[in-house]
Parts: sequence; structure tokens; C-alpha cells
Amino acid sequence: MTRSAQFDDIIIGAGHNGLTAAAYLAAAGRSVLVLEKADHVGGAAVSAMPFPGLPARLSRYSYLVSLLPREIMADLELDITLIRRRYSSYTPLPADPTRGILVDNEDLDVTAASFRRATGTDTVFTAWQSFYSRMGTIARRVFPTMTEPLRSAAEIHDLVVGTDSSEAELWEALTSQPLGTLLDQYFDDDVVRGIVATDGLIGTFADLDDPTLRQNICFLYHLIGGGTGDWDVPLGGMGAVSGALYQAASSAGAEIRTGVRISGIDPADGTVELAGGTVSGSMLYAGCAPDVINQLLDDPITTENDTRGAQLKINLLLERLPRLRDASVSPEAAFSGTFHINESATQLHTAWRQADRGEVPELPPCEIYCHTLSDRSILGPELAGKQTLTLFGLHTPPEVFDEPGAVEHAVGATLASLNSVLAEPIQNVIAHDVTGNPCIEVKTPQDLEDALGLPGGNIFHRSLQWPWAESAAEVGTWGCETRHPRLLLCGAGARRGGGVSGIPGRNAARKVLDG
Repeated sequence: MTRSAQFDDIIIGAGHNGLTAAAYLAAAGRSVLVLEKADHVGGAAVSAMPFPGLPARLSRYSYLVSLLPREIMADLELDITLIRRRYSSYTPLPADPTRGILVDNEDLDVTAASFRRATGTDTVFTAWQSFYSRMGTIARRVFPTMTEPLRSAAEIHDLVVGTDSSEAELWEALTSQPLGTLLDQYFDDDVVRGIVATDGLIGTFADLDDPTLRQNICFLYHLIGGGTGDWDVPLGGMGAVSGALYQAASSAGAEIRTGVRISGIDPADGTVELAGGTVSGSMLYAGCAPDVINQLLDDPITTENDTRGAQLKINLLLERLPRLRDASVSPEAAFSGTFHINESATQLHTAWRQADRGEVPELPPCEIYCHTLSDRSILGPELAGKQTLTLFGLHTPPEVFDEPGAVEHAVGATLASLNSVLAEPIQNVIAHDVTGNPCIEVKTPQDLEDALGLPGGNIFHRSLQWPWAESAAEVGTWGCETRHPRLLLCGAGARRGGGVSGIPGRNAARKVLDG
């Protein structure tokens, strides 16, 4: 690469979205350069071996796939296998963990019986079925628009509602009332309200009654993926996803460079200043967060202030699965879906209130799942019988980790929260690495900011936005445009960004290729 190298497209950031954009652009015959600060590609969609001496390749940050359109997989001929989980979730009752709610995607009778045993009635399951059936209709109608130019809010309303007044009522509540109000209308069981509500709080620090509706937007994204809302396990872990995108981009001719430091960007002429000189592109793309690209611009683009995440990620390697207090459910069923821990609606509100004061919640709400029950390929043969656990803690914004010892305190409180619903302490079954240390890896919002450049550890780069135009000027755009005509957002900070989707990368490429 010379000091005066010219490219059609320069992409800053080789996360999965940057690689997606690169693959589309290079396949169209354009000259593409991807610049990545880290020494590897993939961003948050990577696998790693965190435990010394043990061949366990865990999905270090993101770990499930829902929003990645099959269209992108087909267009780029990605060698990715996604495994559908039979069990959607298991939730032990916080007040009585000998009972719980198991959602079995393949056996409606098992699910109905589980709801009946936990709630003492059939009405809660009936409400559950009705709610998710109607949300499924919304998902099937909204998700295809994610890879089209932005429609107006009125157009999306008409697309979703049609002539069905009942859908109009749900859509109005979802898009104009706090999520807590909506769930109160559907469910009178506190635990069930919490199970549903968690999809609005993943990576989003908000109360269910937050008037900004941030939780509603997050909720919508979590339920529309693929038009079904299913969250699938990537065979081989998240590194297989970013690896397939890397292969697609490089095979199409994109030049991908890692370990690159950028000191400045001039979007007026497409110049990018590097340690060894400059390169320039007809178009520039920010696969990084808007806050990060603004550090390189004299004229910053518009984004939100005080971006922050709200999650504690804990990766574990276990000798075996722990025993449950609920004898009616096998550990294999409970841990292969999303295992909800102390996430009733009341517990979620209490934890949010405590965290909003800068405190680690006394009983942190969290959820876990076991990748290796669906996919053993991430473990070497010498680890036969062992299992992984991925734990995702809610309502842990950066400020709760500011004080010395706060991380250790938060981890201890979170594991104690998990232990409250188990028949034995999780510590009893954690494996040890070759140095004798327990196999536990912890990632706070600060860690995500330091390692990945995620502002405040926000896994969506910024608060999620409604997946439609919120102004007349946005209608017909791709949601990736900035005030600088030659600079586009192709990362999670674009409208319709967030999650492992490739959608922002694909849409930014389409903006240029479609003219």
C-alpha cells in the first residue's frame, strides 16, 4: 500500500458489518480497503480460547444469531450453519425454584403443562400463545423491510396492521406506550411478564416503564429476527460467522489490513491518515461506533450523548451441568435454551433502581445458555463431557464497576443469584485450567469499550432506533447516511443496526451500488 493509494471504498472497522459491506462492494468489482485497529477481524463476533491449556473456543462477546437475513447468507454464499434450539427457555420460579416454566418449541403439551404447574392455571399460557402469535405476525411483516430503503412510520403501520383492528391495538401499544404497560395488559403473572420483558433489556439500561421507549425498540428487534424471532446457535461459534464473512470479502478481492492506526479522516476528499501516509477513497464507511468515528473528524456526525451499555458477560467451562432444584426438568433441557434467573418483572425493576443509583443489584437478574448442548465442535476431544455456559447479566451499567473491588463483587453477586435456583453451587462444577485457576472469564462494559471501541460498552454502538424513518427526510434513504455525503455508517450505529445481522453493512453497500 503506497502513500497515495486510491480505492473506491475504504471501510473503517473489520467487524462483521464492515466485512459484509466489503464483500458486497468487492463482489461488484469495486476496489475495497478495510482497515482494522485490532490484530484480528470480527469485532464482537469472534471466538477465543480464554482458558490456558484447554481447547475450548468460546464465543467471547456475542453468542447467538437472529437478525442475520438468509438473503445475506445466500448473496455472499456464506458457509454458516445455524442450529435451531428445541428449547426456547426455562425459568425457575424465584420464590420456589422446585417449579419452573419450560418452553419446548417441539412439544406444545409439555409447554402447556409446565405453565400450568408453575402458575396453577391455563390462562397464562393462553395469553402467552396469543401474544407471541400476534408478535409473530408483526415479525413476518416488519423483518423484510430491514433490507429495503426506509419506509415512513405510517407505511410500516399500514404494512403491519392492514385491516386487522386487533393488530392495530397491539402495534399502537408497542410503539407508543412503555413496554411495562403493554405487558401488564397481557400478563397478570409477575414471572411471565419478566420472561417476556427481558428481550427489551438486553444491552439496554432502562426500566420497563421508561418513557423514552428504548426498551420497546430493543424488544422489537429481539422478536423480529428472520421473521420468526428465533435465536440460533452458530455451528463452530461466532468466530465461524466472522470467518465466513472474511472469506467472502477477501475472495471477492477486498484488501483487509489489521493492526492499523488511523489518525484522521477528511470526508470532503475521502482522505484517511495512517501512520505510514495516507490513502483515499471515493466513499468512506464507518464500521465502528459513531462516537469512535467522531474522534477522527473535524466536523462530527450526529449521534447521542452519554452512550453506555448495561451488561456483565461471564464465560464458563464446566466439568458437568449443575443439578436443578426442579426435578421435573432435565438440566440438558433447562440449559440448552435461555435459562432465566431472577428476572420477574418486579425483580427487574428492583435491580434497575439499584443500578440507577450506581449500585450492583443485590440479586442481579441474568440469563445463561449452554452452547455445547447444541454444538460440541467448539471443544477439543480431550474435553469430552465438559460443557460451556454463557451468562449475560442485565442492569449492570459502567458506573456500577467504578469502585475498587466492584467487578469481584458483581461477579460474586451474580453467581449467588444463579446459585439461588440451583441444587448445588455453580462453583462445584466449574472446570480448572492447566494453571489450576477456575475457568471463568468476565467482561464488563469497560472491557468492551477498551477491547472493541464500544462507547460505554454499548453492544449496539448507541441506543437502538426504530427500524423506519422518523422524519420525512429519511424516507427512501438506507439509514446509513451522515451529514457528509462521502461518509456512510455501516456498523451497528446505523438505523437498523445492532445485533449480529450484517444489515447495516449490506444496506450501506446497497446505497452505493444502487446509486
